[in-house]
This record gives sequence, C-alpha cells and structure tokens, in this order.
Amino acid sequence: MSAASTTPAVVCDHVSKWYGRIVGVNDINANINAGVTGLLGPNGAGKSTLLRLLRGALRPSKGKVTVLGEGIWGNRALLARIGHCPEHDGVYGDLSGLEFVTVMARLSGMDAASAEKRAGEALDRLGLADARHRPVGQYSKGMRQRVKLAQAIVHDPELLLFDEPLTGCDPVARAAVVKLIRDLGRAGKTVIVSSHILHEVESMTEEILLIYKGQVLAEGNVYRIREMIDEHPHQIRVDCDNPRALASEAVRDGSVHALSFPADDALLIETRDPDSCYPLLPRLALEHGVKIRALTSPDNNLQAVFDYLTRDRGPKGVAQ
Repeated sequence: MSAASTTPAVVCDHVSKWYGRIVGVNDINANINAGVTGLLGPNGAGKSTLLRLLRGALRPSKGKVTVLGEGIWGNRALLARIGHCPEHDGVYGDLSGLEFVTVMARLSGMDAASAEKRAGEALDRLGLADARHRPVGQYSKGMRQRVKLAQAIVHDPELLLFDEPLTGCDPVARAAVVKLIRDLGRAGKTVIVSSHILHEVESMTEEILLIYKGQVLAEGNVYRIREMIDEHPHQIRVDCDNPRALASEAVRDGSVHALSFPADDALLIETRDPDSCYPLLPRLALEHGVKIRALTSPDNNLQAVFDYLTRDRGPKGVAQ
C-alpha cells in the first residue's frame, strides 16, 4: 500500500480464523508495506483477531500469515522484531513505569543495562519522564496507555501493532501519541494501527484497511473513504465543563448542522464539513474558557459507510 518498500512487510494469504461456529476473520488477502496503515472498523469487526494473527498469538484456521519475510506461527525468534500495544491493560501495577518497561525490554532479549537505558528513553519519548518511578497502578488511564506504547517501542522493533492506542488519552496525550506513530512510519517502521474512529486514523495515515464482519471491504487511500462518509452527517461528541456555552458559539458557524446534549457535560454536533468543524471546536473552547476533556466521533457515521459498501459493492472493493 505504501511505496516505502517493494517487499510487503506483512502478507495475509487467504487468512481465516474461526472459533467454533463464530467467524473472526474471513478469507483476508492483504499486503502491508512499511509506513503507517490504519486498520479501521467498528467494534467486533475482527480487528483484534487480525492483530493477534499478525503477532503469532493465534494460528489461522485457513491460509498463511507472513511477517517480515517469515511465517509467524510458532516463530519465537521473530517475536523480538515485533512490538505490540494491546487495547486492554496488561500492566503490572506494583512495578514502576521504569521497572515495567525494563522487564518488557529484557523479555525481548536485551541485557539488563541496555534494557534500563532504553526503557528510560522510551518513557521520555512518551512524556512519562517525571512518572517513571511511580507505580503503574497509580497511573491515569491515559498514562497507562502511554506506558504500554513505551514497552512496545523499547526494543526498536521493525513491525508495530497498536490496538486502539488513543483509548483513554486526553487531547494532549493524543497529540503526542499521533506524533509518535507518524514519526515511526517516517523512520521506515511498519506500523499497523487499529481504530473504530476514522478521524483518529486520518490523523496518522492516508492508507487504510477497512474491515467489517471479518472481511476487508476496502483498502487504499483514506480520502476516498472520507468522501463516502461526507455524504452522511458526521457526529462529533465534545465532553467539556460547559457544553451550552460552547454550543452557543459553535451554532454560529456554517459547518455546524445540528446540536444536542446527550449528557450534562457533553455536546453532540452534527456536521457535513468535519474538516472545518474539528479545528473550530478547540479554538472556540480556548477563546471562551471552556475546558474540553475529550473529542470523539461516534460509530454511526462509519456504520453508514459500511452499510453502503456492503449493499452496493459487496466485499473487497478497492478505494485507490
């Protein structure tokens, strides 16, 4: 998908995985090159199953997964060349951030001195230098997310698999994580980032795999997918301390189609011009003293695109 390499870093050859009568992924064919690729789909689409197949945690029921030129299943030596940030917490709360990342570096084959040095550097890169000696169990959700990212990059892997890496991150942390992912892609790493929110993926890369019900519906340039979504009203949820004050200012802008209040501390905006609306909201909040805690996009607009692709094109359409 990317021109950064002529040899795909990841090859899925008719890969299927089922759990009894439940299908996780179904006959996936994909070549993924160096750079950042977004794995986009709603919850339950098969994204996590595919990532587990790519890191050798699951064996395909059918087909073959090749990673960095080698078969991944049962290839323990290859695991040291892969970094993984899971969606759900798997940290050791009694360890400090430095101890946790150091242990993970040792498990990747690094000696003690190098592991601790690289762990400190990884934590610094994720903005956790001041918290390195605090127990991970005392970290906020966003900090735990960043320490998971630190352990994924500490051993300088060639392939990085990030499962919903922005979950729980505040806007400042999100910006840092997005920058990290883009920098890794520019450095020639192969980075696969899963998300169910198009705007998140769009901030990191132009290349996507659109997965739904275990099948690849489309692959290629994200802007073609955006064109499909822009045919439908796009929803933005703003969690903040004064949603009505923000709404009174936002409604004046032509990009805002409709407003509602799903909770006392939240504003839901419908827009047909998300490119204008997303930068508008933080600017208005700053100008009028409104503190934004989170800026998210619900699934339903993406769901409309999946329905459109399934109805009118069927699986494996290509958006070039």
